[in-house]
Amino acid sequence: MGSFQTPIGMRSSNLLETSCGYLLQELQMIWNEVGQDHFEREKVLLDLEQECLEVYRKKVDAANTSRARLHQELAEAEAEFTHLLLSLDERSLPGRPEKMAGTLKEQLDSITPALREMRLRKEERVNQFRTVQGQIQKISAEIAGQSESEYDDLSSDIMVNENDLSLKKLEEYQTELQRLRNEKNERLMRVEQYIDAVHKLSSILGTDSSMVITKVHPSLNDLCGITKNISNSILAKLNSTVESLDEEKQKRLDKLHHLGKALTNLWNLMDTPYKDRQSFSHVTGLLSLSSAEVSDPGSLTLNIIQQAEAEVRRLDHLKASKMKELFFKKQNELKEICNKSHMEIPLQSETDNLINLINSDLLMSMDQQISRAKEEASSRMTIMEKVEKWMLARDEERWLEEYSRDENRYSVSRGAHKNLRRAERARVLVNKIPALVDLLIANTKSWEEERKKTFLYDEVPLLAMLEEYNVLRQEKEEDKQRQREMKKVQSQVAVEQENLFITRPSTSARRTSTRSVNGGFSNAIPLNRRLSLGLQQLGPNSINSGTQGISFIKEGKKARGQKMFARPGLVSHLRDETASVVSTFSGPQSP
Repeated sequence: MGSFQTPIGMRSSNLLETSCGYLLQELQMIWNEVGQDHFEREKVLLDLEQECLEVYRKKVDAANTSRARLHQELAEAEAEFTHLLLSLDERSLPGRPEKMAGTLKEQLDSITPALREMRLRKEERVNQFRTVQGQIQKISAEIAGQSESEYDDLSSDIMVNENDLSLKKLEEYQTELQRLRNEKNERLMRVEQYIDAVHKLSSILGTDSSMVITKVHPSLNDLCGITKNISNSILAKLNSTVESLDEEKQKRLDKLHHLGKALTNLWNLMDTPYKDRQSFSHVTGLLSLSSAEVSDPGSLTLNIIQQAEAEVRRLDHLKASKMKELFFKKQNELKEICNKSHMEIPLQSETDNLINLINSDLLMSMDQQISRAKEEASSRMTIMEKVEKWMLARDEERWLEEYSRDENRYSVSRGAHKNLRRAERARVLVNKIPALVDLLIANTKSWEEERKKTFLYDEVPLLAMLEEYNVLRQEKEEDKQRQREMKKVQSQVAVEQENLFITRPSTSARRTSTRSVNGGFSNAIPLNRRLSLGLQQLGPNSINSGTQGISFIKEGKKARGQKMFARPGLVSHLRDETASVVSTFSGPQSP
């Protein structure tokens, strides 16, 4: 045991001095005894030396290899530890020395526990990621409507990115998982609401709710024992199913409303006692209820509707039989009156027609009339839209005419700018009226040719209204044209009068008045002729009498009356000229 505790250098020298030296001495003694040749001795010693060197070299190479392996293991451990720190997003591990010191084995022994700890942390973190990602895939598959077998195939393919195992990434997955859980819960709530609505509506309509729900998807039935499908398509089908049940509920309620009104009318008509009405009180009780207010189970079943229809038919037949009895009673009364008075009894064909009217189904006839009315209303829709536009344009046209006659429309007052803007819009709309009227006339004629009937608007032919409007519009345009021509003639008369009343300067008042009188009479005839020609151009409706001529001249003089009467010297001259013109117009018109 003591030899193992001796240092390596001393042990090797002792070995040489003891084992090797002793053996060498023993070998030399043998050689001496044998008489070995010196050359042979040197050769054996050289071989021994080479063999010793080879043994030492092998040992050194093995030691180098072991050292390199330790270096590699230490480097790999350091690299793995660093990679784990980065992937787990941790700066360091408590308990691990910051600086490595000592032999390679000591360094490797110091990092091994920390590396083992990091590996355990990584494995735990990977399991957390795999669990969260698996739940995300599962809920996503449920939302997408995939079956459990399809999900099992996907769950085996969960891949965890081991390069990023940080808590931040894990929180992102957990946030996504929470969002999906909320969405799943919301979808489950919507599915439950739809299923509850189906149960309630089916109870009201008297249908099997489990069959309706199973028809949407078998998983929605609790008896199946499988996970409920909460995909978008299933939600859409459930919504469509609830809407169809609501529509069926409304349709049945409308039918019962119609039957209830019919029953009430027939009961009132035939004075049905209250006791006989009680059997259908559940039908008449629905008359005041809307669809949302009807919630009693079995209140809208097909059996109730069929019973109500049968009762209405029975009462209709009873009413018809009573009407026939009343009719025959009246007929007998008519015959007695005719026989007593020796009058002619009405033809039997007329009586038969009345009986046929009683036997006919008036309700069916009314439904046919309603159907025809709806079809005709649909064909009139396009024309009616244009008529509404035309009515609106006419209102704007009337407003624009009143606005144009307002002399204060350009005054600075409150709201004047709004009226100006409305007038601009009204002019644009009014300018479109002729084209709109022409299009309406064309469409209306086409409709009448197709239907072989007159298009009536509030019991008045629309074409007559449009044509009358065109005539009135044409008359208004002609009126405006005549007014413009009259204004033109008035301005011309005013200019002539102004030229007529201009006087030259004179030293004698008598010569001025004489010249004025002579000039007045001499100029009266040409002025009268010009006025006659202008009035003839305007037509006989413009000015037809001497009185109208006087008023026409007064209007022409009004513009310059103030200027004329401001000059006192011309008063007598103005009177003479006016008398001349009046005397001319009071007589026959000049050629």
